[in-house]
Amino acid sequence: MELAIPVFLIFLLLGMPVAFSIGMSGLIFFLIRDLPMSVLVQKSISTSQSFTMLAIPLFIFAGNLMNSSGITSRLMKLANVCTGHMYGNLGQVSCVLSTLMGGVSGSAVADAAMQSRILGPEMTRLGYARGWSAAVNGLSGLIVATIPPSMGLIIFGTVGEVSIGRLFMAGWVPGILMMVLLMITCTISARKFGYKPERLKRASISEILKTFIASIWALIFPILLIALIRFGVMSPTESGSFAVAYALFVGVFIYKELSMKTFMQTVKDSVKDITVITIILAFSGTFGYGVVYDDITTKLAESLASISSNPTILLILVVLFLLACGMFMETTVIALILTPILLPVMQEVGVDPVVFGMIMMTCVTFGVMTPPVGTALYTVSDIMECSVEDTVRYGWPFYIAVL
Repeated sequence: MELAIPVFLIFLLLGMPVAFSIGMSGLIFFLIRDLPMSVLVQKSISTSQSFTMLAIPLFIFAGNLMNSSGITSRLMKLANVCTGHMYGNLGQVSCVLSTLMGGVSGSAVADAAMQSRILGPEMTRLGYARGWSAAVNGLSGLIVATIPPSMGLIIFGTVGEVSIGRLFMAGWVPGILMMVLLMITCTISARKFGYKPERLKRASISEILKTFIASIWALIFPILLIALIRFGVMSPTESGSFAVAYALFVGVFIYKELSMKTFMQTVKDSVKDITVITIILAFSGTFGYGVVYDDITTKLAESLASISSNPTILLILVVLFLLACGMFMETTVIALILTPILLPVMQEVGVDPVVFGMIMMTCVTFGVMTPPVGTALYTVSDIMECSVEDTVRYGWPFYIAVL
């Protein structure tokens, strides 16, 4: 990977689309190592055919259907009534919805994409910078790292033999902390950019109740999803299918706003979004394979463990190391490879395995919003029709809040 990573960065600087930059650098790695091209193809296909990853296109489609079926407009009306007195009020809504929906989607990328689809158009209408909206929706999606049933915590608990029940109970603490800090950051940032509240005073109780009743079908949707997931009726991927079916049912039979013409346009828009994301996911599989093949992560992890036995110093080094890994590898891959290596080291110096699980999954999930291989970063930027540079430029306060 010594040559592949610089090649990737050069292609990116020259303006090549990120998916092809990743793909070309992966191809160069395979050519240098003289690996069979069949493995290159298999890694690309297997990454895009993951059952967990299927949640991403399903929630993108569900988000588009919500926009077309009238669900989003009603949720926006209720959100404006409840948070209209707050600076950057739709950014605040994104943080709260991510907390409620993050555990349902099971994927930070799926959550970020859905939030961008649902909230993005209204944010743009209110005059929010597209980069700011992309940053809020993308970084609030990181709450999925800890809110149960987090896929990352399930993998960490299984591989590290840590109680998944304890991890789930613990996950609410950093999840809610992240929500609060992101909302505070949203307020400060919105004040700076002049995203003023939509109303001067808080809404009255009667106004909130009236809007609540009018939005009841839209509100039942997340409650149903959360209940079905929590009681084990559906997996996160299956809940994506349910989200699509529910949006269709409400749009056609309840709100009666989803016509065949609108539905077909929604399908076309969804296919465009999903195609871009799938190509990035597929090519990132070959890139991640190169990192694993050269055993870069294992060598670095062992080097970190030999530097110090002080738990605080070691924890800081591990956090920096995990953040670096997240920039180049997919979350699941990092969890599978590094959990059995790092967890025993951290336990030996007295770090609780549940606490380390929270820290580790937050750090590695953070990578989906950091270049150069930040899947969620490119997804929200594409949906919001802004450059990755704009998203990072507007998002730096939110990055600090997460850290």
